[in-house]
Formats: sequence, C-alpha cells, structure tokens
Amino acid sequence: MTMPPLGWTAMLWSLLVLWTVTCGEKTSDLDSCSPHPSCDECIQSHPTCAWCKQLDFVQWGESDAGRCASRQELESRGCHPSEIMDLHGKQHILENRPLSNSTQQQTITQLAPQKIALQLRPGEEQSFTVNFKRAEGYPVDLYYLMDLSYSMKDDLENIKKLGSDLLAALRNITTSAKIGFGSFIDKTVLPYVSTAPSKWQNPCPHVKESCQSPFSYQHVLPLTDNASEFESRVSQQRISGNLDDAEGGFDAIMQAAICKEQIGWRDVTKLLVFTSDGAFHMAGDGKLGGAYMPNDGHCHLDANGLYTKNHLYDYPSVGHLAEVLSESNIQPIFAVTGSRLPMYEELSKLIPKSVVGELKEDSSNIVQLIVDSYNSLSSTVNLEHTSDLPPGVSIAYDSHCGDSETYGHTEGGECFGVHINQLVQFTVRIKATTCLPGPQEIVLRVLGVGEELQVELETACECQCGDTQLYADHCSGGYGNLTCGVCCCQDGHVGRLCECNQEELVDPEAMCRDVNDTGPLCSGKGQCVCGKCQCHATASGPLCKCDNTACERHNGQLCGGNGQCRCGNCECDGNHTGSTCDCSLDTSGCTWDGTVCSGHGRCICNRCQCDTGWFDSHCSRCANCQTPCEEHRVCAECKAFGTGLLSVDCSSTCNQTVRVLAASTVNEKWCQAKAEDGSLFAFFIEKDEAGKVTLLVNSKSENTKKTFQVALGLALGLVILGLCIIVGYRVVVDVYDRREFNRFEKECQSAKWNEMSNPLFRSATTTIMNPRYNN
Repeated sequence: MTMPPLGWTAMLWSLLVLWTVTCGEKTSDLDSCSPHPSCDECIQSHPTCAWCKQLDFVQWGESDAGRCASRQELESRGCHPSEIMDLHGKQHILENRPLSNSTQQQTITQLAPQKIALQLRPGEEQSFTVNFKRAEGYPVDLYYLMDLSYSMKDDLENIKKLGSDLLAALRNITTSAKIGFGSFIDKTVLPYVSTAPSKWQNPCPHVKESCQSPFSYQHVLPLTDNASEFESRVSQQRISGNLDDAEGGFDAIMQAAICKEQIGWRDVTKLLVFTSDGAFHMAGDGKLGGAYMPNDGHCHLDANGLYTKNHLYDYPSVGHLAEVLSESNIQPIFAVTGSRLPMYEELSKLIPKSVVGELKEDSSNIVQLIVDSYNSLSSTVNLEHTSDLPPGVSIAYDSHCGDSETYGHTEGGECFGVHINQLVQFTVRIKATTCLPGPQEIVLRVLGVGEELQVELETACECQCGDTQLYADHCSGGYGNLTCGVCCCQDGHVGRLCECNQEELVDPEAMCRDVNDTGPLCSGKGQCVCGKCQCHATASGPLCKCDNTACERHNGQLCGGNGQCRCGNCECDGNHTGSTCDCSLDTSGCTWDGTVCSGHGRCICNRCQCDTGWFDSHCSRCANCQTPCEEHRVCAECKAFGTGLLSVDCSSTCNQTVRVLAASTVNEKWCQAKAEDGSLFAFFIEKDEAGKVTLLVNSKSENTKKTFQVALGLALGLVILGLCIIVGYRVVVDVYDRREFNRFEKECQSAKWNEMSNPLFRSATTTIMNPRYNN
C-alpha cells in the first residue's frame, strides 16, 4: 500500500520534532554538572560544578558524589556558602611599564603589559587587554641584501652612492638607525653556475669585463650607523654571474635571518631589503645540483661571511622561510623590477608582515621605496602568539582599532592604518579544556616590534579545601583521614565514615538485597558498604530503588529546574508547584492597575483564567460589554443637543458633566458618533480620581460644517482631477497625431523622383501614329 504524500510529510515532521527534543535533552545534560566522587574530579568535569565540604551535608545512605553539583543546587540543599569549593580562574599582572609618550625616554615602550600570570579552570575562559601605542622614532635596523648577478650591474653602481641618502632617510624616521649589506648569486655548483675554470674566474659574458667569482651568499657589512663605511664596503663589490634566470635569494635570506650575531640585529624594528630582477629557487631545486639534504635552518658563515655549505643543503621552502622570519621578527621588503612584481606579490602573501615595491631598472628609486614600505609596514599592527599552544589551550583575539573592530580571530589580532601615538587595544581570550601537566608559557608580540608579552599559564585542577585532618574524629574516631569533607579510611576499615571493621562483617551483601533476590547489589544503583547501600547521586532509598532522574521534565529540565527529583516525584521550590514544578505561585503577571485579573478571573500559574464571557490577558474585556464611547454616546447627545433616546429624562438618567466646545482639535482619542438628525459629533471622556466623568463635546454645527467642507472638497478635487486627466490625454493624442502626419508628409516627399532619369522606367501608355493621317 502506498502512503500518500501528506502521510509522509506528517511522519517526517514527527521524526524531526522527536530528534530536536532528544538532541535538546542531550545538550542540556552535557551542559550541566554531573556527580563525581572527589573534589578534584568534580571541578575538572565542568566549569559550573562546585563541591560542598560541609561534614553533615551528605545524609546516611547517600554517596559523597552528591557533594558535586552547581553552587545554586548545593545552596538549595542546605550547604553553607562558606563550605562550597567553587574555583574560578585568576589573573595577576606581573610587569606593566607605562607606554611611552615621548622619544626622549631612554627606553621606549609600545606594548603593555609585559608579563601576566593566568590561572585557568578547565572549561572557563579568561580574558585580558593588551595595549599598543605606536611610538615616534622607534629604532630601526635595515639590512640591504642585493642580487649581484650580471643583470644588476647598473643597480650596483647606484647603490655604491646611496649610503648617505639611505641613512639620512632613516634618520628622518628615527633617531637610532643602522644599515648593513650582503649580496647573493646562487649555489656554486652546476647547473646554477659554470664550473669551467675560465668561467669560474670571470663569469661575465664579455671577456673584456671583470667579474668576481660566483658565490651563494656573502655577508659584507654588519649593521652600522656609519654611512661612509657603508659606501666604502659596497664600493668594493663587483658584479658576478650565473647560468639560469632564477637566483639563490632564499639561501641568502635564511642566513641573514639566522646569523644574528654576525649581522648585528638588535631587539628593534628589523627590515630586510631584498633587491633583485630575477626569479628565485626554492625547496627541491637544489637536488639538481646534488644538494639533497633539507635546509637545516642553522648559520653556516665562515670568517669572510661566505655561506660555505650551500652545496650540501637544499634551498629553504617558503613555509620554512616564513617561519624563520617570523621567529626572528624580521620584516622583508621585496624591491623587484616590474616584470617580477606579480611573482613576489604572491610570495608576500605567504610571508607575514612583508611588502613588495617596484624597483626601477637602475635602482634609482630605492630610497623612496624603502621609506614608503616602512610607513606601510609600521602602520599595520599584528598581535600574535609566537609558538604552538599547549595541548588543550585555545586563544582568540578581539581587535579594537578605534574606527573598526573585529572579533574571534584565532591566528592573531590586526589593525590597519595606525598613526603615531595612536592607542589600539586587543582583548585576548584564553581557554583550557584539560589540566596542564605544569606551568606553561605563551609569548605574544607585535610583528616588527622588539617587545613581548609573556603569559604564564597554569590550571586550577586541585581543591585546596583547608580542612585536612589526619586520623580525624569525624571518621569514626580516627579510622581515616579527612579531606574536603570526605573520609579516606585506613586499611581494615570501610564505609563513608570508616565505621565498619571488615573482619567483623558477616555476609554484608545479603543486607543489600531483598529477600530471595538474586539481582545486583543495591539494585545496581549504589555500593554495598557495611551491609548498607550507599546510593549513587541519581538514586535513593534503603536499597537504591528510587530513581531520582525519573521525574517529568519541563523545557528539557528535570522538574523544570525549579525543584528536586526525589524517587520519581518532584519536590518543588517554595514559589512553584505542579507535577513538573512549572507552575509559578507569583501573581505579578496577572495584576493590572493593582487588581488581579481585573476582578473577572483567577490567577493560576501566574496567568489569568477568565470568568465566562470575559477575555484578554487580564480579563479586561467581555463579548457583550459596551465600549466607553458606546456607554456615554446617548448622554453626550442629550445633554449637549437635547436630542436622542434620552432627551426626555436626560437629567435624571445621565449624571455626567457635559461641556460643549465651539471648536476643538479632534484626534483618535475622541469618540465619533452620529446624532438623531444624522449629523456627526465628537466627544472626549475625562475621568478624575473620584470616578466623576466629564464629557467634552464638539459643537454639532461645527462638525457638520466640517463634514460638509470635507465632502465638498473631495468632490471638487475629483472633478478637477478628472478634467486634468481628460485635457492631458487630449494634448498627448494631438501631439502624437501631428508628429505622425509630419512624418507621413516627409516620406511622401522623399518618395518623388524623376521619371526620365530612371533608365528602367517604362511608361504604361503606348502612342500609335497613323501614317495616313494628314493633319
């Protein structure tokens, strides 16, 4: 039998509702606290869990796991607030130097705080604010890394003269600037360079030119503030050459970033200017020359600054290079010619805090390019963590950049277009889902700035209850040690209070079952201790037969969250009642103007149940009741105009005070009514505190006159509108007809042509001459 489509729809809808309810109940259970036998396990299980260490909190027959619940539940069950262990995360700022306001200070501080200690409870988030203010004149280290292949010959001649200009441009930005120089070509093996003796000595394409022997990378000048020394050392450099179009720039960048002592890097803004007009080799290309080992990321410079192991190690990968530059806090500036610009722009997307600029063929614009690139880099503020996070720890960044805000970025916070002395803030949110094995450290920093924020992390996973007693009297006179309200019994004693001697017990399990019952001990819902059942938190009773989770639910919660489930029945809080404790005894929702249900109903579960004939949320309306306008209409007419149904006995029947107004502004609060003669009038109802009613009535003549004026105005308006439409239509038709007639006349004139000038024309008339006709 085929089920009709409507049946399938109903079935699918029922399944969807059932699935939603089931998932909702599961989610509710997962998001709540469940019992655990110890304080440590309790606080680690869920951030809402708390532990009651009060000695008399657990009743006889109950398990100590019942001490683990939410703070609200523990207090409702009688645990004193001072006896509740409810750990929360803490934070303490260890170092917080103020941000610098002037470059005259000896130490410039742009990032605050500098050190903070966090204690995280598993599952609970901690947040703190990081401030950054871009300082004017922050020190800069600039290392110039140049391609010395033959195609860069004219560029080298210009660079030899730019030392003073470059340093002067940097000193316009900062009071402390240093510059260094290095050069690169490619790996010194085939197929990258020619190893023929003649080409090795002079790799220039023309014999008459003098070039130096090829090399991979050479560090020429450490960072210095001496412009003359820069020009002197650079002027000694000579051009070289290689075989292919790509260069070994990645090897040079790696060594320049790793060899910090040789280069002389300081903990300041570090810029690496990479100039080239060629492509680049990367990981895997080195295998063609026998360099099969992956780049090890170590410094291999000899006393002359040459990279000596270029023939052993492969080129670094882009990812490896980006990681090293980020760890070294170096910002690369790729100054390349126009033909290579797209390639390096794609490379820049993979390297954090890098920028690409177009270099003229002779490098004459290099100084301005560096200044523009520095301004672009320094106006972008990136806050991020420098290493992998400990297992179970997550971090998110909220950026507050003044005119824009972003939230929830996991890689780092970012602000663009930051001006000098502008303050930007980042909210860092850290969360641990598990207990950490020991103290951990996370380092946050702003890329390109030599300052760091150290975050010391530890998790709060152990209860410090402060009630530890050895051989405590509470544990049956000293047969156990007391910790967090729980007895840990000595050997030979058992029980929640160590009250039983195991040697004296005779068949204790028989007392934990019904007679002739072969089922599990304590109904499978507890433990048999000393011949008595200690029930789990979800059960109760002498043999744990009562299920404390079998109560009805409301909104996905046992007993609606307003009571406790005891043996399948809800024990409601004082302000609730009902089988699921869903009925509130409060009457605030039923009260209106100080009267419960307007006096026409009863308040049940904080909702009005109206008497017969009454309705509305507060029983204020009824089906046969007159509105105030209907109630006072007749009296308003008879007292104001002496007409209507009560005109004869108006004074005795109507006790309202009536005042007739010559003219008044009528709005939606006024009542509109029709008099006996068909005219309209309006009145307004006023009621004082004593209940006396006053009716303000508009003059009928005024209302009639106003009605007549409105009707006349509407009629005239319709007539005028109709005439305008007719006239407009006739004008449009007349204009259209005239245009069509003019177009017809033009076509007729253009259709006229000379018959004699048409060689194809043949007249339709034939003329015959009679030869015998004499005339």
